[in-house]
Order: sequence, then structure tokens, then C-alpha cells
Amino acid sequence: MARGRYEMTEPRHEQSNAGFRLTSSELFVIAVAWLFLALLTAAGRLLDPRAFDIRPEITSALIRLAFVEYAIWAVLTVPIFWLAARASATEGHRRRRIVLLILLGVAIATAVDSALRMARLHWLPRPAGRRFQPGLFDNIVRFEFLDDFMIYLAVLGAAIARDYFRRYQARLDDTRRLSAEAIRLQAQLAGARLDALRSQLNPHFLFNTLNAVGALVERDPRGVRRMIARLSDLLRYNLEESHEQEITVEREADLLRRYMDIMEVRFQGRLQTSIVIDDDVRTALVPNLVLQPIVENAFKHGASADEATAARVDVRARRTGNDVLLTVSNSGPPPSVSANGVGLTNTRNRLSELYGSAQQFTLRAAEGGGAVAEIRLPYHAAATTSAMSNV
Repeated sequence: MARGRYEMTEPRHEQSNAGFRLTSSELFVIAVAWLFLALLTAAGRLLDPRAFDIRPEITSALIRLAFVEYAIWAVLTVPIFWLAARASATEGHRRRRIVLLILLGVAIATAVDSALRMARLHWLPRPAGRRFQPGLFDNIVRFEFLDDFMIYLAVLGAAIARDYFRRYQARLDDTRRLSAEAIRLQAQLAGARLDALRSQLNPHFLFNTLNAVGALVERDPRGVRRMIARLSDLLRYNLEESHEQEITVEREADLLRRYMDIMEVRFQGRLQTSIVIDDDVRTALVPNLVLQPIVENAFKHGASADEATAARVDVRARRTGNDVLLTVSNSGPPPSVSANGVGLTNTRNRLSELYGSAQQFTLRAAEGGGAVAEIRLPYHAAATTSAMSNV
């Protein structure tokens, strides 16, 4: 799992630090932006009232200079964006990187200013009375490159903003991916907890049944064979079909009847049972074998309490609003306050893991004597019941 998480996050790390590439849409936006500025500058020079006093060839040269200037900046935009990405990806020495970017900006602005000066010398006539053109060093001293340097800073700011935005998007994607992975791991953990609870429950049920078989093997051989047959059905279900955490109420009732058959043989006529399932909850989903430990507890505290009288255990499943209500009632003494056996404890834990606060499990005394256990679950039906065939 750790390996899969590493392989998932490593390509994003390489993309954010080492891979720089402008998309076709970004290149298109850059070209359109500089073309718009060139057209805007050219229109401004054409509409300038002073243009009527200037010869047409000079006006044409000024318009060509505007397109040449912004074409140069359009070409330089890509390497400036690359420099900004490399500078932001480099760790440490932040002041040194800022100084280097400023020095590179001065060099680029000076080079652009020199290129534009040469174009002006070629396309525009020299002013009268001016015998020489200042050199490169003179342009730096006179700060004639400041206009181009301001353009460089604007392009650099856009590049830094783009890089920070892409890094923010990458972190946001990583956060979403890690959140999804955390949810998946949490679901796996909940499933592991439920499997652990069921692994505690099944041996508990098996040992009790085997003890009952041992007690009746000499007194009721036919009943023992019946118990073994029903136990075989339940064990086959546990080994082959009990992988789902939830099954339909109808399937749960069918498995519960097989368990009750075992208990009826065990108590030798001192036990009466009934299972009533309303039609509107037959396809509702409930935890797998959730009723078995509750019914076992009812047998333990009902039928085993007084061997002289017959005991009764009734199971009912019905719908109340948006919930499914499962009720197990038994005759006998009221429930103990400290009813925290293995079966009931595991049942509470399973319900909490599966449904959280949406479930409710109560154990109380019945009005006419005995105990009533109620499980309230949110109603949700199975998508299909074709696979839920009887054993």
C-alpha cells in the first residue's frame, strides 16, 4: 500500500519541479496578449494628433517599431517563464535568486532597448544637429532601459503568478487524492474490524453448539444428527458465502431458522420459537448474522433459566418510517444490567462500525416478564436479490 501511494505521488512531484512546458492554450494567450498590445500602441500612434504633422513614412516606421518591440517581448516571454519556474523550484538562497532575476532583467531590458535603438536608426531619420548615437554603456548610465525593464518585471510577475497557481492546483489535487485514499483506508480498516469481530463471534457460536451436541449424543441420537446437519449448513455458509457484511432480512431469517432448529433439539421440547418477517422489509439489508448472538442470549437467559417450564423466543422484523426494527423477545427473568457478553458486545461494535450514530441497540425488560432486545437500522434495500439463494 505504501508502494502504491509512493508511485501515485511521485509523478506529480517530478512534474511540479522538473517538468516545465507551456500548453498550446497558454502560448496562444501569450501571442494574443502581445498582439493586442502592439495593435493598441499602433492605434495610439495613428490617432495621436501630432501624427498629422509627421510625414507618413515616419508614422509607418513608428507602427512597425511597435510591432517589432512587442514581437521581441512575445519571444522572450517563454524563457522568462522558464526562468521563473526554475527559480521558484530551487530551494534556499531566496535573496540570491531575487538578485539574479533582477540582474537578468537589466540585461534583457538593455538588450531589447539596444535592438529597438538599432531599428529606430535604420527606419527613422536622425534628428537634425545630432552627430552621434549613445552607445550601450551610455544607455545604461542614462537609464534608458527602464521602460523595457518595467515590461520585464510585468512578464516576470505573470510567470511567478502562473507558477504559484499551478503549484496550488497540484497541491489541491494531491489533497483530494490523499483524502480519497484516506477514505478508502478508513473503509478497509472498518472492514478489518468487522472481520475481527466476526472471527470472535463464530468460534463462540461453534463452541456452544458443539457443547450441546456432546451433551445430547447419548440421550437423543436422532436429534444430534439433526443438529449436526443444521450446523453443517451454517458452517458451509460461513466458509463459502459469508463474505458480505450485509445480507437481506429474508436471508438472515433463513439462517436464523437453522440455528433455532439446533436450539430446539438442545432444549428437548422446552423451547418455542417464532420468526415473523413483514413483506416490506424482506429485501432490506441488515448485518450478516446480526440476530444470532441476540437469539443465543435469549436462549441462555430464557430457556436455561428455568428447566421446569417452557420458554419462548420470538423474532420480529418490520419497518418503522425510514428504519428497520428487529425485535427479539424471550420469556424468563429480566435482563441483567451487566449484559456485556461476547455476543452482545460484538453486536454493538459491529452496528457502530457499520452505521455509526444512525443505529440503535437497546435491551430492556418486557412488560409481562422476560426481556426485549431491539435493533433499529436505517432502511436500505438490496439492489438485486437474485444472488441470495437459499442454502
